[in-house]
Amino acid sequence: MSKNLDIDLIMDRAVNAAREFRKYEQDRTDLIVKAAYRAGFDNRISLAQLACDETGLGIWQDKVIKNVIATQYVYTHIKDFKTAGVISVDESAGMVEIAEPLGPIFAVTPITNPTSTVLFKILITLKTRNPIIIRPHGAARKCSIEAARLCYEAALGAGAPENCIQWIHRSSQQETLDLMAHPKTALVLATGSLGLVKAAYSSGNPAIGVGPGNVPVYIGKSADVPFAVEQIILSKTFDNGTVCASEQAIITRTCRAEEVVAEFKKRGAYFLSKDETEQLEKIAYNKTLGVMNVEVIGKPAHVIAKAADIEVPPETSVLIAKLDKVGLESPLSLEILAPILAFYVVEEFEEAIHLCREINKHGGLGHTVSIFSRDEEKIKFFAREMNAGRVVVNTPSSQGAMGGLYNTLSPSLTLGCGPGGKNISADNISAKHLFTTKRIARRKLNECLENMPLKRYLDGSVNAQNIEKLCK
Repeated sequence: MSKNLDIDLIMDRAVNAAREFRKYEQDRTDLIVKAAYRAGFDNRISLAQLACDETGLGIWQDKVIKNVIATQYVYTHIKDFKTAGVISVDESAGMVEIAEPLGPIFAVTPITNPTSTVLFKILITLKTRNPIIIRPHGAARKCSIEAARLCYEAALGAGAPENCIQWIHRSSQQETLDLMAHPKTALVLATGSLGLVKAAYSSGNPAIGVGPGNVPVYIGKSADVPFAVEQIILSKTFDNGTVCASEQAIITRTCRAEEVVAEFKKRGAYFLSKDETEQLEKIAYNKTLGVMNVEVIGKPAHVIAKAADIEVPPETSVLIAKLDKVGLESPLSLEILAPILAFYVVEEFEEAIHLCREINKHGGLGHTVSIFSRDEEKIKFFAREMNAGRVVVNTPSSQGAMGGLYNTLSPSLTLGCGPGGKNISADNISAKHLFTTKRIARRKLNECLENMPLKRYLDGSVNAQNIEKLCK
């Protein structure tokens, strides 16, 4: 733990970089972003392997795909986006819009998606001409800093300001809080634990954070069951379930339950007995602290089963617990970033929606929900009823929520949860969230003034109905 972190020096360097970056035009900015993108993309495999080796979480091949989303897909999405100088002119309205960078951004990155989150945050901050200071998770320090270093060297080679990307090798909890709250920090971009995000919002500086994702997935009466199960397995086993948008609970109706169970078994799922469920609960979730146990995060299903003294085939894809309750008394119904799923069977559609809402309420408000259905009216009803920023339809939830692969959501490694998750935005965070718009407003009289001069509002005989007629 560092005792000598010079926070003021770090922030002064960032401010100097911000001052220089502000002078850059769009073309020059875009060359820098392209250079950083290419560096990240070209090192996608080595960074993924480094992340797996260092953290012991996930699957390196899947982390490669995360790095691809964070570089190629993000870059393609933002490359033509105007973020410097005049971005809009409306002559008829007398309005000109100018993009303004925010200033130094302090970014916290997680252990679950370490290199991909670093690459993503660097690209969207460079695109908006904001210097970034990265504080990686302590257990993913080496791979995160390597991702930052590669992008920084590439950006410098393309003409970026010195110290436009900085990183913190080590910091105490207090130093992290001090960086968040520093008067020269323009924005905190926090991806991590609930406590860390809460600290970001309490820092006194603007913050964009995320929330937990306890994702219910409803397999409806009209669903293509083999396809639905295939997609859920694809998602829940992606990087061993480390994406916060991965499914946590399956809800289906009695009329489809037998087929759903058979399909899961066909694809390597292991359904736990009641005793095995209790054994798994003990090692998967800490009831006292109300959090998932870190020992199971990102681990394969057979490794988790062994830790719980449960014998399963080595090729087991996911562990599934049949439950009838939601909440702390059934902890496998709560967010666990591992190939573990809760499974519920209900009689009616309304009962299924109620259950999805209950699961969503227990740690997933504002995040993501999933539905497999071919009934448009049921899909719309489900979307209206659920408190989620993303309603993914007939899609693997992990990859679907991140955007860009299976839908046209903005590709992102920071998924806002809106007011449900106590976040400022429910969007997939991207470059559009990291600059302000200055407006030049030229004199343009409101047409209503011709018929209704301001002094007439002092006339007590004028009512709303008169005004509506005069100011159509």
